[in-house]
Amino acid sequence: MAARIGYRGVGLRLIAVTDDSPGYPIMDDPIMMRETKAALGDTGLRLSDIEFVKITPEINVAALESFIAAGASLGARHVITAPYDQNHVRLSDNLASIASLAGRYGLSALLEFFPWTTVPDLETAAKIVGAASCPNVGVLLDTLHFDRSDSSLSQLETIPAHWLPMIHVCDAPAGKPATVEGLLHTARAERLPPGEGCIDIAAILSAMPGDTQIALEVPMQQMTSLEGPEAVARHIYDVTMGLIAQLP
Repeated sequence: MAARIGYRGVGLRLIAVTDDSPGYPIMDDPIMMRETKAALGDTGLRLSDIEFVKITPEINVAALESFIAAGASLGARHVITAPYDQNHVRLSDNLASIASLAGRYGLSALLEFFPWTTVPDLETAAKIVGAASCPNVGVLLDTLHFDRSDSSLSQLETIPAHWLPMIHVCDAPAGKPATVEGLLHTARAERLPPGEGCIDIAAILSAMPGDTQIALEVPMQQMTSLEGPEAVARHIYDVTMGLIAQLP
């Protein structure tokens, strides 16, 4: 479907985030691995990233090796991680350990920040990444979370360029939800394509390094239920390409 529409690559969620969200454990299914590798080869799409690693206090980094090895076998470039540890020293140490393991397979480890976690904004994420002190770590900036945290464009401009290899782009209506439940609902169920909401996507993209990879993360459950996933993916692609064409 992605190839039919015109996308250049995909990301794969090999580890489910919640009990009711999808995850595709290719590392445990040789048939799925073989068919996915064939699909990538047939379409010419690249695999950008694999996800989703929650860095908790009790995380077993060594147990992630089959997950990372599967991603490397499919040509992935990045492992996306999320901060779920209030102890930021331990969090940085575990991020460094993940990066070390990922580095053995040629991947980087990116830390995504979320307003409802212990790393709620860009400034805090940058401190964690800096403390990890690894050449293959970075920050994954999502335009929704950037907009709904206390992050700013001036902060973004201070982040080293090599920490920002990719960005998740989406839009959202004006007005930030006052509750965690509201933030989660938007993030996981109802975002908007870039340019259809009130986030200043153009300003954020202009502040990113010129070679940053743009990835789209735009769940739209209502439209999906009415028109199907391909209609949603095609609409998001068309709207985004129109926005990019207007950028300076």
